[in-house]
Amino acid sequence: MVQSQQRFHLHTLGCPKNQVDSDKIAGTLIDDGLVPTQDVSSADLVVVNTCAFVEEAREESINAVLQLEQDRMPGSRIVVTGCLAERYGDELVEALPEIDQVAGFGVPVNLMRKPSGLTIEAGPQAPALDLLNLRRPAASLPWAYVKIAEGCDRACGFCAIPSFRGPQNSREVESILTEVDDLSVREVVLVAQDLASYGSDLGRRGSIVSLVKAVRERVERVRLLYLYPSDLSDQLIDAVLEGGLPYFDLSLQHVTRSHLRRMRRWGDGKKFLERIGRIRDLCPEAVFRSNFIVGYPGETEDDQAELASWLEEAQLDWCGLFTYSREEGTYAANLDEQIPEQLMRERHAELSEIQDGITAHRRDQLVGRKIEVLVDTPGIGRSHREAPEIDGVVKVPSTLKQGEIYDVVVTRSEGPDLEAVLEESP
Repeated sequence: MVQSQQRFHLHTLGCPKNQVDSDKIAGTLIDDGLVPTQDVSSADLVVVNTCAFVEEAREESINAVLQLEQDRMPGSRIVVTGCLAERYGDELVEALPEIDQVAGFGVPVNLMRKPSGLTIEAGPQAPALDLLNLRRPAASLPWAYVKIAEGCDRACGFCAIPSFRGPQNSREVESILTEVDDLSVREVVLVAQDLASYGSDLGRRGSIVSLVKAVRERVERVRLLYLYPSDLSDQLIDAVLEGGLPYFDLSLQHVTRSHLRRMRRWGDGKKFLERIGRIRDLCPEAVFRSNFIVGYPGETEDDQAELASWLEEAQLDWCGLFTYSREEGTYAANLDEQIPEQLMRERHAELSEIQDGITAHRRDQLVGRKIEVLVDTPGIGRSHREAPEIDGVVKVPSTLKQGEIYDVVVTRSEGPDLEAVLEESP
């Protein structure tokens, strides 16, 4: 048994899906009798949940491990888990002798320091927990991510995720709904590597629609992140709009048809615009976010110009732009026509300037309007237009109660953020 009052510090990097995994890890540690702490210097156990999606994320993860190793309490145990541990376990053992355990996905964290020192547990032979269905601690905010599937069956040319996250593995509906009920939040953000394909591995393609409706019966707001465009069906669009939170996060990556085929992706700019236009016809208040990769091998000046023109026409509310990262084991890693780093940065800067102007303009258009916000923390709220942690926020009076929904009037915009005051009663 673990002695009472042992403390753990959990540091999470990467995407919302990693945050859900961390919540599940925290739940198991709490069940084992440990107490969470934000102070790494007082923790008996330090767990670092890492990201390994691109080179920049890997560097950030390594730097975080090294910093936490310096800051931790003498005699404490430090464990590295998550994507970096799963994908590069052997290399971590050699590169980071400071750590005590490298634990792949679902591997139980060893709570006590072993006399033999560093251990590595990853891959199919490692003892595993079902991270998808483990208990989570109570939510501390009025919203929460809920991961509905793990892994991905697609073969995008730039992405290594299937190689270490595995094929799609969808949760059963009842497990998801039980987690939603237990969280007791007002907004649920559904996440997965390939959200719209939820259930396809179980022979239930299209079941994301019924899931969205079932979750909507339990909470006021349901938000969906990471929708592959080919699976954005009319039925799914209707389900999102009927739920009253018209936010569409579309994973587009580029718009030139030939370049998308080099990426092993579906679609083209015309199809994307038609889909966005149809949604805006149905709901003028709909909000759109997407991500684009700049500098994927073979990208031409014409491809860049087409994407720049497309952004101007599409007028997306939010947009993430990322320079291509050459990932070992992916289709694109060995392609010819790799784009020089400097050229990628120049193209990224050009597109960022365009999109920053579009986002600022769309936020300016909200000044003077009444909007409905959920107060996440004192002084900070979000309308349907802002996904937590990745978009701007609405700054509201600090007197508004956390977890409540209010009508406010926007008084000012500043870049991605808005300021608002409580609507006066008639």
